[in-house]
Amino acid sequence: MSRTEEIRPDIDDGIDRKVLTQLRARFLNLNRGRLQRAMQALSTRQQLVLKLLPLLFHVNHPLLPGYVSGLTPAGLSGFEPDDDVLAEVQRLTRSFAYKPYRGKPALPIHGLFLMGSLGTVAQAEQSDMDLWVCHASDLSPQQVHELSKKCALLEAWAATFGAEAHFFLIDPARFTHGEREAQLTSDDCGTTQHYLLLDEFYRTAIWLGGRTPLWWLVPVYEEQRYQHYTSALLAKRFVRAEDVIDLGHLARIPPEEFVGAGMWQLFKGIESPYKSVLKLLLTEVYASEHPKVECLSLRFKQAVFSNRLDVDELDPYIVVYRRLEEYLKARGEHERLELIRRCLYLKVDKKLSRPPSHNRKSWQRLLLERLTRDWNWDSRQLAMLDSRSQWKVRQVSVERRMLVNELTYSYRFLSEFARNAEVGSSLNSRDLGILGRRLYAAFERKAGKIEFINPGIAPDLAEDTLTLAQSPSPDEPNETLWALYSGSVNAQDLADFSPLKRTRALIELLAWCQRNGVIDNSTRLSLHPGSSDLTEFELSNLLSSLQQTLPLPLPAVDETALLSASVPSEVLLLVNVGVDPLKQFSQMNMHMTSERTDALGYSGVRENLILTIDQVTLNSWNELLVSRYDGPHALLDCLRDFLNNLPAGGRKPNLQVRCFCRNRATAIAERVEELFRETLASCSSEQNNRYLLQIKQHYHVLDLKPGHVSHTSLKDLPTLIDHLGEELSGYSDLHLDRSALEGQDLALILPLGRPQCIQVFYRLNEADATAELSVLDEHNALWRQQMPYRDEQSLLTPLQRFLHSVLYRRNALLPLDNLPAHQPLEIIYYQVLPDAPLRAQRLERRAPPLSPISHPFYDVQAIVEPADGRRSHVTLYCNHREFSELEYAGDLFAAVAQHILAQRRDSARYPCYITDLDLSAVLGEGHMQSVHYLRYKNRLEAALNQALQKA
Repeated sequence: MSRTEEIRPDIDDGIDRKVLTQLRARFLNLNRGRLQRAMQALSTRQQLVLKLLPLLFHVNHPLLPGYVSGLTPAGLSGFEPDDDVLAEVQRLTRSFAYKPYRGKPALPIHGLFLMGSLGTVAQAEQSDMDLWVCHASDLSPQQVHELSKKCALLEAWAATFGAEAHFFLIDPARFTHGEREAQLTSDDCGTTQHYLLLDEFYRTAIWLGGRTPLWWLVPVYEEQRYQHYTSALLAKRFVRAEDVIDLGHLARIPPEEFVGAGMWQLFKGIESPYKSVLKLLLTEVYASEHPKVECLSLRFKQAVFSNRLDVDELDPYIVVYRRLEEYLKARGEHERLELIRRCLYLKVDKKLSRPPSHNRKSWQRLLLERLTRDWNWDSRQLAMLDSRSQWKVRQVSVERRMLVNELTYSYRFLSEFARNAEVGSSLNSRDLGILGRRLYAAFERKAGKIEFINPGIAPDLAEDTLTLAQSPSPDEPNETLWALYSGSVNAQDLADFSPLKRTRALIELLAWCQRNGVIDNSTRLSLHPGSSDLTEFELSNLLSSLQQTLPLPLPAVDETALLSASVPSEVLLLVNVGVDPLKQFSQMNMHMTSERTDALGYSGVRENLILTIDQVTLNSWNELLVSRYDGPHALLDCLRDFLNNLPAGGRKPNLQVRCFCRNRATAIAERVEELFRETLASCSSEQNNRYLLQIKQHYHVLDLKPGHVSHTSLKDLPTLIDHLGEELSGYSDLHLDRSALEGQDLALILPLGRPQCIQVFYRLNEADATAELSVLDEHNALWRQQMPYRDEQSLLTPLQRFLHSVLYRRNALLPLDNLPAHQPLEIIYYQVLPDAPLRAQRLERRAPPLSPISHPFYDVQAIVEPADGRRSHVTLYCNHREFSELEYAGDLFAAVAQHILAQRRDSARYPCYITDLDLSAVLGEGHMQSVHYLRYKNRLEAALNQALQKA
């Protein structure tokens, strides 16, 4: 048979042993070429490591590296060191004398193989050595442990020679069944990729010693009958079992492996896309051919059988590239093909636009030159790729688009394949979901999100010199834009240059710079502030704050964080960015002094010094979000959104507040932080709380319902009182901001709300013979009434009788068998002292008013029933005498007033009070809050007393 002839053995017709010997020789010849290439790229000391490793596994000697004990398995099948290796080991240990294994049983180490980039076009100085140590299946657990310790010692020894080695123990019998305890390469994705890992092994591994793979001897057309074929080879003694190692075949690759491999490469590709795109696309090629996959190892084996032994064309990376090129050309996807070519070029990392570092060109460079000529790449394109370490924003942004498109396409392809091939196990579904979230967090655009443009494309995007400028918006006459320019640009020349980035808000632009490393400590920054009040001092501090909150690189996102929705982890609030809140005084070079220093009500005119807030949020998925708030409700809107974005019952974000504006910056920042922390504490409790805030002359009530925080703005005090009197579904605490209602008696009253309690507060103004009654009911709703004052008895007793009647009706509706569960409402009285406006007010507890049975107060009972539309029917009872609208129609209150006056001795027209009220037909039995009764009472008493005055 000619040496150039294709070998096509047929097991059924019998095989010539010479043919198998010739076949094995072809593989070993190719292997020799790869090993020689691997050695060429290593330093002399690294070469020594690779040269000695077979011997160090072959013998177990106390003076040699890797010795553990006399029990450690040693002996590499069929290995005999040559004189060169023995000379090298003698230099390490002069007293070592080699003794051959003659007449001993089968040796425990069956094979030693080198995996990874070594010997390929992509081998680099930092390439590590992944070595498979295949051992006998009958080793005891103790022996395997000893061998593992030996590997660890050899890794440490190799490191002292500048070689990063990783050893992986392989039991071939278990491996063929897909059983293994650990990862098998330093780039391994786990046990779900048995066949794809085997495919990579067969086409890339370099044999260093021991038995050779039985797979080498099986023709591609017999792969489906691998078991039958190999059994015949061994049974008929064409091959001796002690000469071969069987790691299995590649007749079929389960579809779930493509999903697993794709997920792993996508996971890695998010941070290092160039390294993953080639393998991702190869997975796509394989998956698209399923179930009849022609994997690359089979193509590689067919080339050897056909005697096509060009070491360049059989280079593992070139084999991958040729297959991807064939796939993409057939699909007409030329843009993707160009991306693949760039990935391969950058992976090889031989800069063709520059002369070689040595006078002689390496084989890798020669191969790459031939490829790029075939691709019609010109010197300009080569120079652009070779300068990747100097790429800045513009080049990176273009490249990112291509890479993100590829990763996103791969994810969609992978998801669709998993569905169509019905491999969507619960594990795959979960992992695909997490992977989808990783891609979403890294690359998906959304409102307010800062785009990350450099996923492993260039090492450093920091610019030496930048210009930051504000200018009017060309579209909106009342809006401005911020833009960032490369270099130092004069204000009058800005229109002639294209900016690196434009945004509406300054912080959005600065956060983009920080997230992408565009500005670092050495960047020189020119500022054209435009119409803003931004100073270089403020700009410097803003950048420092962003650097402290978002130190690069950001920590990797833990998988557990992706199992649930994203939540804020870091929040930075920047107040009054580029805005001077007291600009009119700054322009006059005046400093405003005032005893009223609160930032929400500064000076006698109660100026609000918090004009804008920029919120920078880093969430648990490492998404960076920026929101800007301005206008009259900037602070409240920001506070509302901050509280609503908090996780229910979860960890609260780390909050920082900074302000660097020209006037009162520190006080402003401290005031905002105080407000946020107080409302955060109030919002954390399970019950529904409220928070009252005063800004300038206006009042704002925050409803702190977790996840549904809202705020209501109220223009003045009467409007606030009306709002606080509205019904509440349950008890709600009301917290007052420290500057709210300053000098008002409500500042003393409102914080005293208590559940299961009605509290009555009265303040006397003897100067004009009036009194003010305030009630906080059991839900903490407020009722307030101004009325004439004669004495405390006449002021409080009617109210007390009314409240007792309301509670009596309420209790009458409760089931008797469950009365202990319903605690009776307590009624407490306070007096607000003093009434003099210049003295500090205080509250003093008072005893309930005494109301003896013989007291001359008149009983006036009201029954309210619903009518058509919004009307209601009222029936009044005066000392049990009925006055109905059926009888008196529109003159009901006049008739009652005349009756009451007739009962008085002197027909005096002093006020009359409702002492009992039934609203059960109007409100329903389940919604009887005391404030409802008090409001109806007010309305009925006003009508009745008006009739008294007219009678």
